[in-house]
Amino acid sequence: MPAKVSLEFSAKDTDIAVERGDLIIVIDVLRCSTSIVNALANGAKAVIPTVTLKEAYRLRSQHPDYLLAGERGSHKPRDFDLGNSPLEFTSEKVCGKNLIMTTTSGTVALVRSRQAEWVFVGAFLNSGTIARKTVEIAEKEEKGVSLVLSGEKGQFSFEDFICAGAITERFPRNKVCHSDKALAALLAFKQAQDNLCKNVMKAEHAKHLMKIGFMRDIEFSCQLDVLKMVPIYRDGKVTLLE
Repeated sequence: MPAKVSLEFSAKDTDIAVERGDLIIVIDVLRCSTSIVNALANGAKAVIPTVTLKEAYRLRSQHPDYLLAGERGSHKPRDFDLGNSPLEFTSEKVCGKNLIMTTTSGTVALVRSRQAEWVFVGAFLNSGTIARKTVEIAEKEEKGVSLVLSGEKGQFSFEDFICAGAITERFPRNKVCHSDKALAALLAFKQAQDNLCKNVMKAEHAKHLMKIGFMRDIEFSCQLDVLKMVPIYRDGKVTLLE
């Protein structure tokens, strides 16, 4: 029986996907999920998401060797080692390190999904690999799949919607069936894919990032299928699925 692919529009809707018992793919393509994927690709041991700055600072006080990463209002918070730009997560900075990360939306969606058995981190960078592995597990365990858009401050996010469509387009077609929202994301991606970065730049959050000097983050984040990796969130941290 094909796996049902559903889609939820914001971090606050993560609970719906958890209640369904679905495998969850959390997407915050500009920029949290892209930064997590790139950090792990460059050798980070694990990324520990938190909802609040207070929790991030508390964990840092308990683990002084861990790096603090993330943003508030798109900027690096006080005393943080790294912001939320995926380009900051170089092997020189993160290889062999544990990272504590807090962002406005992406880490919120991850933490809210913690009761689910399977939670993955998706981005354009790893869209093909995450799609194949998710469907493989969903088929084996007879579960559905939920794409959860982190959104922007609780609102719908165009770039996350397009990324959900990219992942959906890469699901083996004979092994899934789509909800209307997942089908809409797929069709939107097909319309946008030939000029992906240009179309993502039309999003409100992308315009904000360009205005404050993060144009290169958008360009980096819009690369399709360049990393063959599956980040999994389990036991409070994101690591690579073995």
